[in-house]
Amino acid sequence: MERLGGLASELGFHRTLLVADKGILACGYVDKASKLLAESGITVFTFHDFDSNPNTSMIQAGRDFGAPLETDSIIGLGGGSSMDTAKAINLLLTNGGAMQDYWGYGKARAPMLPMIGIPTTSGTGSEAQSYALISDAQTHVKMACGDPGAAFKIAILDPRLTVSQPANVTATAGFDAISHAVETYVTTRRNAVSETFSLEAWLLLEPNYERVIENPQDIEARGAMQLGAYWAGVAIENSMLGAAHACANPLTASYNTEHGIAIGLMLPHVVRWNGPAVVDRYRDLVQRSSFGKDGEYDDPGEALARRLERFIQIGGLPSGLKSVGVLESDLPRLAEEAAAQWTGKFNPREFGAAQALELYRRAYYEQLKF
Repeated sequence: MERLGGLASELGFHRTLLVADKGILACGYVDKASKLLAESGITVFTFHDFDSNPNTSMIQAGRDFGAPLETDSIIGLGGGSSMDTAKAINLLLTNGGAMQDYWGYGKARAPMLPMIGIPTTSGTGSEAQSYALISDAQTHVKMACGDPGAAFKIAILDPRLTVSQPANVTATAGFDAISHAVETYVTTRRNAVSETFSLEAWLLLEPNYERVIENPQDIEARGAMQLGAYWAGVAIENSMLGAAHACANPLTASYNTEHGIAIGLMLPHVVRWNGPAVVDRYRDLVQRSSFGKDGEYDDPGEALARRLERFIQIGGLPSGLKSVGVLESDLPRLAEEAAAQWTGKFNPREFGAAQALELYRRAYYEQLKF
């Protein structure tokens, strides 16, 4: 992060809004970033009134805070919530209106402020994407709001910033990154560009997840995870995601289930369910991993699902919908909501309410195979 001041100056920053979540504020990274910027003659204003699932009310508060400051730039410092909040505030500061106006892609009409992203987790890959994922404060629906101007001009990847994160954040964020590599590799929108980055991400993430869980001070493994998360974010930008994310979002909206946990609850079941449709692609991932290289698995989907379940066990993540308080009676409603999620449209198997209900039932009744 030591290059922040110089890089910000190169981009012409003079009055910048530093968006960082409260945890980053507490651990001192905001002070460090502010000092580096001040040393380069840049005036800094900080905003941190948002949480891990930023919603439209929080974004409006950020816009109201930043509007009178005459800022010319924005920095997102923290996890995916900081990145998404920075992008969303930028949209409202420069283009006005409400967050709902930008649901979709390419709806900004005026130029946006230049931004720098500094991730402190290895998970969402938001620093590599032009989308912000924001919840409607009233309906709790997650809206993907994207625009070319919402992409960071520079992303600073410093694995030392990830060492201080709690163990549960390392586990959930890391699993989220792995899910991005897995899902982007099989979507119907995949292309040569996304496939390259999906595989590069998998090659970095798959062998290093266990390393960072077992030894949080392993900077080499931390760096591999952070770069892998970034490459997976680039893959998302070029291919989108699938049914696991479509099923995860309603869990977050209805039960406030942390995103990485919701993904962990669903991904192994989705991989097994998708398996017959993408056998060769799952075989690619299995053969390019630290397991299964001798071809002993007749069912690549099963082999991959078991590897993901091993990660869930290593990370101490919940292993079933019952464990996070999901009610069986809610499953049909959750399935309808999952079917309406944009990401489900790119799943390699047809995905609708009936298919989502099947996946939720698997996640509710079936035990993971550690």
